[in-house]
Amino acid sequence: MAAAKVGVLAVQGAFAEHEAVLRRLGAEPIELRQASDLERSFDRLILPGGESTAQGKVLRDLGMLDPLRQRIQEGMPVLGTCAGLILLADHIDSVNGDGSRVDDQHNSTWLATLPVTVRRNAYGRQLGSFRTEQPFAGLGTVPMTFIRAPFVTAVGPGTEVLAEADGNVVAVRNGNQIGLSFHPELDPSTLIHELLLSL
Repeated sequence: MAAAKVGVLAVQGAFAEHEAVLRRLGAEPIELRQASDLERSFDRLILPGGESTAQGKVLRDLGMLDPLRQRIQEGMPVLGTCAGLILLADHIDSVNGDGSRVDDQHNSTWLATLPVTVRRNAYGRQLGSFRTEQPFAGLGTVPMTFIRAPFVTAVGPGTEVLAEADGNVVAVRNGNQIGLSFHPELDPSTLIHELLLSL
């Protein structure tokens, strides 16, 4: 059986760590750096952590935003982690984790395919980074590493909550879209990447 080919957005952020996990699982990562890379064959997509505004602008400027949105809307499985969750969300909360208002530049949605509202930098500066282990629907307990993470403040129709941490929604699924507040690529467990490969 041919190895799964997974497109990994590689314009900014923690894409190399996702690629390493995929290789460990026998999948082939395809780096997406420019519009011509979308012509390569891949059947799944990972949107990594990093800086969502920078990633979104690069996707838009390189003409990659609309083609990726279309593939996701047509059912291509996608995993968005941290900034990737923000790229997928169809609403951004108007308040930051520290209570400040979000300026217009940071309140734009990008792909807007996942029916959730996300709060950027939701944990504020005090809890900028932390680790925990929490139940994850269908997978048991999984380790979770949060780095200046967002969380979900509201879910729309058809969106399932997969995991919570400290009472906050940190993992959701809608169809073939999985959005996470945390960085599974930084922990030894491969369960979440295996879930993506199973879709």
